[in-house]
Amino acid sequence: MRFSTQLCLAVTLVGSVGVPPGLHAQTPCCELFGRSIADEYRVGSVTERRFTHAELWSALTPDLGRGGVRVTDLGLSVQGRAIRAVEFGLGPTRVLLWSQMHGDESAATMALADIIHFFANGGDDPLRGLIGEQLTVIMVPMLNPDGAERFQRHNALGVDINRDARRLATPEGRVLQSLRDSLGPDFGFNLHDQGARNTAGRDGEPVAIALLAPAADSARSYGRVRDRARQLAAVLATVLDKELPGRTAKYDDTFNPRAFGDLIQQWGTSTVLIESGALPGDPQKQELRRVNVMLLLTALEAIATSRYEEADPDTYEDLPFNRGVASDILLTGGWVVQPAGDPVQLDLALRYDDPVARTGLTLGDVGDLGGAVAMDTVDVSGLYLHVVTPSTLDPGNWWLIRQEPIAVTIRRGTDAESEVVRRLPED
Repeated sequence: MRFSTQLCLAVTLVGSVGVPPGLHAQTPCCELFGRSIADEYRVGSVTERRFTHAELWSALTPDLGRGGVRVTDLGLSVQGRAIRAVEFGLGPTRVLLWSQMHGDESAATMALADIIHFFANGGDDPLRGLIGEQLTVIMVPMLNPDGAERFQRHNALGVDINRDARRLATPEGRVLQSLRDSLGPDFGFNLHDQGARNTAGRDGEPVAIALLAPAADSARSYGRVRDRARQLAAVLATVLDKELPGRTAKYDDTFNPRAFGDLIQQWGTSTVLIESGALPGDPQKQELRRVNVMLLLTALEAIATSRYEEADPDTYEDLPFNRGVASDILLTGGWVVQPAGDPVQLDLALRYDDPVARTGLTLGDVGDLGGAVAMDTVDVSGLYLHVVTPSTLDPGNWWLIRQEPIAVTIRRGTDAESEVVRRLPED
C-alpha cells in the first residue's frame, strides 16, 4: 500500500465517530488519493491527446477482465467501430461516466484509462475497495470512435452527438441513451474538453476546468436530482481551488433540449459536466489528464461516502462564469512597418490554429481594437511590428489579410536590423 494513501486514509478516519466501517465522514486531503494514483497508474502507452480507437483499446486490453474490471460491447459507430463500456464494482449506487463524445476531446479519456488501470491493478488499496463495495462504476471512454479517428468534433455523419439527445439520429447517441435507460444511474459525468480561449470571468485566469450542474428545464429550477449534482460540483470546486487556484469557472446553465447532459439530468440522473480547458506548458494535456484523475476519484469517493451531502452549494454557485475570448494574443499601440510609406499605428489580434499547443499563428482583427479582450494582451506602444504573411512577401502588392499565417517581429525601430524585443510565434 502506498504511503500517501495510508496517510490520507489515516487523516480521514480521525474524528469520524459513528461512521460505518469503511466509510469516511470527511476527507480533508482526499485529493492526495488521486495525485498518487494518477502518477503510479498512468497508462504509459498513451502519451499524447490524439489517439485512435484501436490505440486506446490496445492500451486497455491487459486490464480488461482483471481485478473485477468488466467490459461490454454496447454497439457500433457509423463506421462500424465498437463502442464499449468498462465496469467496476458491485455496489448499490450506479455511476455513469462518458467521454470523447466529441472526437477531439480526449483529456478525460486518458484519465479514465488510468482509473481503469488502477481498478484492475490496485489490489487492496482502500479507495479502490471503498469504490468497489459502495458503487457500480460504468465508464464509456470513447463514445465517438469515428471522430477520434480524425480527431474531429463530429461523428462520421457530421453530427454533433451532444446535440442528438432529442432526435437520436446517430447510433452513438442511441447507445448512450439506451445505456442510461437500462442502468438508471444515480450519478452521471459528462466529460469534455473546451477551447483554450476561456477565462474565469472577464479579467480572470485562463480556465483549466469548467464545471456545470446542467439545468433540467428551461426555468433552470432545482430539485433533488440537480441539487445533488450541484453539491457534487461544489466538492470538485473545493479541490480545484487548492490545486489550480483561480482557474475554475462555471459553465452557462441555459437549458438545451437537444443536449445529453441536460436531458440526462431531466431523466433523473444527477449529472455533472466537466470541461477540460488548457494549462500553460501542457500542449498534450498530460497535466489536465492528471487533474481529471484526481477530480473523478474525488467525486467517486464523495458519492461512496455520501460526503457530497455536506458540501455548500455556494462553493459552486460563486464560481466565476466561463467566458469565451476571441483571440490568443492582442498587440496594442504598436506601429506596423510597411515596405513603402510611413509606419501605421495598428492593433493586431492573433489566433492559434491549435491554441492548446500554441501552433499555427494567424492574423485576426486589425485596427483600433480598444476594448477587445484576448488571452494575452501585450502593450507594444512605441515599438515597431515587422509582419510577415504570404500576402506581404511582394513589396509591390503588400496586404494584411485576415486568417493568413503570420509571424511578427517586435523591434525597437523601423529598420529590419534594429533590436528585437520579441518574436511571435515564439522560438
